[in-house]
Amino acid sequence: MSIKHFLLWLPMIVIAFANATLRELMFIKQFSEFRAHQLSTITLIIFCSIYVWIVFPLLRIQNSKQALFIGFVWMLLTVAFEFSLGRLTNKSWEYLFRDYNLFAGRIWLLFLICLFLLPCVFYALRQHK
Repeated sequence: MSIKHFLLWLPMIVIAFANATLRELMFIKQFSEFRAHQLSTITLIIFCSIYVWIVFPLLRIQNSKQALFIGFVWMLLTVAFEFSLGRLTNKSWEYLFRDYNLFAGRIWLLFLICLFLLPCVFYALRQHK
């Protein structure tokens, strides 16, 4: 993992904020808060997948192990950012962990799993060209 990999993660914060804006301006008006969050998680997966596909050549991934490591670090950075921002904005721990409850229909973990796997998936796809 290099500084380049970290710098390529940073725009995903902007993508996430843009996606949250889309949720608040459009999805919340059409759906319940619960459904809006689910839909927003799916759109975030799509937006980040497109972004990673575009920047993938810049990652210069050499093997699947490196790809999984980059995805793992990106996932950890995302969780650390999410909890740090949440605590800075006085969100309770209960509130922050709410989106991690798959049994309650919260699918945020799906995004984190996708973020973890994206570099590896795109590495495998590019190897089979």
